[in-house]
Amino acid sequence: MSEPKAPTPAPGDTYKGWLFKWTNYIKGYQRRWFVLSNGLLSYYRTQAEMGHTCRGTINLATANIAVEDSCNFVISNGGTQTYHLKASSEVERQRWITALELAKAKAFRMQAESDDSGDDSTSPGGGQGSGSRNSEVQSTLRTLGSKVEDLSTCNDLIAKHGSALQRSLSELEGVRLGGETSEKIRQVTERATLFRITSNAMINACRDFLALAQAHSKRWQKALQAEREQRVRLEETLEQLAKQHNHLERAFRGATVLPSSQSNPAIDSKGPVPVKGDVSDEDEENEFFDACEDVQEFITVPADPKYHRSGSNVSGISSELGMDDGTTSLDEQSLGSNPESPQSREVVPVRKRRSRIPDKPNYSLNLWSIMKNCIGKELSKIPMPVNFNEPLSMLQRLSEDLEYYELLDRGAKCQSSLEQMCYVAAFTVSSYSTTVHRTGKPFNPLLGETFELDRVQESGYRSLCEQVSHHPPAAAHHAISERGWTLRQEIALASKFRGKYLSIMPLGSIHCIFEKSNNHYTWKKVTTTVHNIIVGKLWIDQSGEIDVVNHRTGDRCHLKFAPYSYFSRDVARKVTGVVTDKDGKAHYVLSGTWDEKMECSRVMQSSRGGENGTDGRQKTVYQTLKAKELWRKTPLPEGAENMYYFSTLALTLNEPEEGVAPTDSRRRPDQRLMEQGRWEEANAEKQRLEEKQRTVRREREREANHNGSPAEEVKEPADKAEEVEIASEPSETTYKTETLHGSHPPAYSSGHQDNYKPMWFERQVDPRTGEPTHIYRGGYWEAKEQGNWDSCPDIF
Repeated sequence: MSEPKAPTPAPGDTYKGWLFKWTNYIKGYQRRWFVLSNGLLSYYRTQAEMGHTCRGTINLATANIAVEDSCNFVISNGGTQTYHLKASSEVERQRWITALELAKAKAFRMQAESDDSGDDSTSPGGGQGSGSRNSEVQSTLRTLGSKVEDLSTCNDLIAKHGSALQRSLSELEGVRLGGETSEKIRQVTERATLFRITSNAMINACRDFLALAQAHSKRWQKALQAEREQRVRLEETLEQLAKQHNHLERAFRGATVLPSSQSNPAIDSKGPVPVKGDVSDEDEENEFFDACEDVQEFITVPADPKYHRSGSNVSGISSELGMDDGTTSLDEQSLGSNPESPQSREVVPVRKRRSRIPDKPNYSLNLWSIMKNCIGKELSKIPMPVNFNEPLSMLQRLSEDLEYYELLDRGAKCQSSLEQMCYVAAFTVSSYSTTVHRTGKPFNPLLGETFELDRVQESGYRSLCEQVSHHPPAAAHHAISERGWTLRQEIALASKFRGKYLSIMPLGSIHCIFEKSNNHYTWKKVTTTVHNIIVGKLWIDQSGEIDVVNHRTGDRCHLKFAPYSYFSRDVARKVTGVVTDKDGKAHYVLSGTWDEKMECSRVMQSSRGGENGTDGRQKTVYQTLKAKELWRKTPLPEGAENMYYFSTLALTLNEPEEGVAPTDSRRRPDQRLMEQGRWEEANAEKQRLEEKQRTVRREREREANHNGSPAEEVKEPADKAEEVEIASEPSETTYKTETLHGSHPPAYSSGHQDNYKPMWFERQVDPRTGEPTHIYRGGYWEAKEQGNWDSCPDIF
């Protein structure tokens, strides 16, 4: 059914249209039909319900209307009624806000007039608001005109029939009849005369009334026209004020604050992720999360106008940042207009890559039947059918971190390490943008499985991932670019299933090295939480803190990913951060969301003097220049909801390629069958691969024992097809508890018990962090050029 287009609000009109109303935590936003009339806002499930069932009504005379963002707004009467609403677009939201403000002003004025007059006999309908005065005048005039026309018609009929009656009576007088008959005729004649006199009087009164009504009608029409013109002017003024208010809101949000590490700021949701709401007629059993009051340690305000002039102050600060005189600073260039910006540069690929994969089949499966016996276990020890997977391996998901590699390309060109830090920080945030709708579980890679991403011709970089450990699962990643940067990481996952949600904690550091400046950056990933595992729609949240450190200069960027809270009124998926030098002086403030964009504002001056924080200390106030956009998410391809919400890059990761290693994830048969929609065959193939890997592992352990280095007995994970018993409490899972307190997982601290050695990576102690890690030893790309894969194991 097509959605009716809401008209532009006009004075006196009833305003109707579709809005999305927050219902409860499980259902989220639901579309409802809203009607604004006589100072009342009512809503219904459908338009058909308007005649019999109203789901709720709020009186605008005492209501408070607040705008949250471009599409969301809240209406509350200060009591139990609160409507959290979302329009389909910013224009539609502005139309509703304009109509609501006009209706509220009118309802408040009419209520005040009613109180002043002391009119207690007002009908219930009138008490709630009797509509527009102009409408009343127009209706009265129409009614008067109709009645006058009726009176005029009656006048003609009375005159006509009166004359006929008089003639008939006159004719009867001339007829000679008996005395009694004559007496009756005389009485009739007298009555007819009285009727004529009365009729004439009524006609005269109607004529006077008509003249009076016509005289007043001209005056009323003139007053009505003046009121209409004034209302139009007020409406235009109000709309301009609303737009200015919206711009001020955005400017204020651009002056972002960095939350304290002790706070738990909450975020609201876009799309399917739940946001705050009220108790409605559709509420079911809601799920709430603990939330602290949003306490912010830093405050940003627009800088003094003197800093915007290209005077000595800006030049001095540019010199302080280490930029040459001829170098344009980050805040003095327009990133959106730069031809080499990640958003504006168009790369013409040498090879045409696929833009679609087969649509996801609609197979139903009861998740609770699988999960109910797995509470407290690691995700890697839960047997999972492919129904809950997506047709990509964890190695391919790891390679998706390079989706926005252009940020590192831009960072490699920066003269200032502080500017470079901004791009590196934006790159760390951008790696989460692909996860917002991706609720499917990647395939756990087999031991020795690899994945290459060779995009030298298109993008100037090439990437290699290898599964270097089986228990705990760990993958090493190495990427190098012709444009002057290298990225490497080793990631192991600690995961816990808690019935209602699943927490995934990546372990290990990520390194980014720029060749020209020799700047070496490191950081760790935040916690990913998958909510509504049992009931409701799955949704993903990212929460925690990231410290990006430049080991050469001592620069640091502290990023805070605000977790979701049911009670928060903050921006959805919010990320804030401050870039400081080795002395702790702030130079840039970062703000944005991990699923949409990141911006940076240059700090011109800082001072103590804000509100007191939770510890009694005053907050730091940063004066900043106008925010500049660093990164913006590329929209998903058309039909992504039917293709596992894959991005453009993700759609190409499993595309078959010639010349890759026999251990490459593209050659994995169960993953390929799942992509083709043959899930039953994929499940059977998955079991075969797990049994094969288990056999190889046991053989490797026997060889280790035979050579005199006995391997510690390690139980096989159940998702590799063997069920094991494991402690259900997190404190009994030693390596995760130690890691969360700063130690290293056992794969790093005690070595691999089965003496497995990866093909392309070797285990070393990282010189920067001191952590045992796997670093690329070389040889893969040379083997590919020669087409020599003889040393690769047969894992598929």
